[in-house]
This record gives sequence, C-alpha cells and structure tokens, in this order.
Amino acid sequence: MKILVVEDETKTGDYIKQGLAESGFVVELVRTGLDGHHKATLGEYELIILDVMLPDIDGWKILSSVRESNNHTPVLFLTARDHVNDRVKGLELGADDYLVKPFAFAELLARVRTLIRRGTSVPNNILHIADLELDIPSRIATRSGRTINLTTKEFTLLELMVRRQGEVLPRSLIASQVWDMNFDSDTNVIDVAIRRLRAKIDDDFSPKLIQTVRGMGYKMCINES
Repeated sequence: MKILVVEDETKTGDYIKQGLAESGFVVELVRTGLDGHHKATLGEYELIILDVMLPDIDGWKILSSVRESNNHTPVLFLTARDHVNDRVKGLELGADDYLVKPFAFAELLARVRTLIRRGTSVPNNILHIADLELDIPSRIATRSGRTINLTTKEFTLLELMVRRQGEVLPRSLIASQVWDMNFDSDTNVIDVAIRRLRAKIDDDFSPKLIQTVRGMGYKMCINES
C-alpha cells in the first residue's frame, strides 16, 4: 500500500513516515506544496495525507487539482487549523477525513486503515498502457484489439504491473502480491512468469512494455526502441 505524505514540518513528516513504514506501508514524503501538487496529481497512491499550510501551494489548491483531474484517491487532511470553517472547506473540496494536530499516531493509523479499506468511490475497472487494455471485472486482456489468453496468475501479475506502471517492482513485492509468498532467491518462479507474460503481450507487438531493471526487478513502461 503506497501512501503520499505532504508535510513541511520536518519532525512531523519524519514521524509519520517512520510510523507508517513500520506499520507495513510504502511511504513517499515530500515537504513543499509544489512537490506535493506534482506527486498527488500524477502519481498512483492508495492514500494522500495532506497538510494545509505548505510552502508554494497550499493544501486546498492541491486537493482541488486532484479532484478536478478526476482523481478519487482518498485524502486525509492533517493540520493545526481546527476551526469548523476549515473542516467544512476541506470536506467540501473533497477531503475524506480531517485530523487536527497534535495527534496520537494510533488514531492516525486507524484513520489511514479505514480510508484504505473504504477505497476510492469510483473504481478504475479499465486499465491502459499503450495499446494494451485490461478489463478488470471481465478479466480480459487485449492488445491492438487482439484478446490475449492469460492464466489467473498471469492476469494478476499483469494487473499489478499496469496499475503501478513506471515503478520498478522488486521480485519480493511481486512474490508477495501475486503468489502470497516470501521471495526465495533460489527460485526462478518470478523470472519464468515474467518471461511467459512477455511472450504473450510483447513478442508480437510494439512498443515493448515489460522492462527488466537489472539487479532490481521489473517495470511496466513504454519502450520505443
């Protein structure tokens, strides 16, 4: 589960990042409004924790941009501003929850887990990259209009890679997400699965989509070469 934290207070940001990481989340921390705006509008996260008072761009404007781009990622406002009008404004802009500083980490963690379980209000049932399309409810993959026959595990692996396109996925993450197992460096099950998937969705098509990042893992992105 990947969470974006936009917090300019150094101690608070580090505290949140460490606590969430120790609770099993992947946390990306940025400390300015501009960086937060860029990450929130372009990245893929399960949750955004957003401060209101930020350098460059405030949290109100970031949230407005996120919602205007039809991004329904849950947003938790975390701020020292505890006036009722501020809370109402945040909720009207599309925030999902509002936690006032100072806070107990246990409460933050409970709210984070609740928002992630609730998920987005508008699920993304059709995924795309280049001419590859995944119909999630029907479990159908097509490329250039041609249906690709995939096993259940192959479709799950492909869905993971498309949802996190542009991100390097370590073998350990793939093993836990697709096979629900700990990665054993002595096994080549991940490499074999990637090789079979690549044969089905890349060998007869261009551009190539599955990239090997040596020593790190695999990445789904458009390779024009």
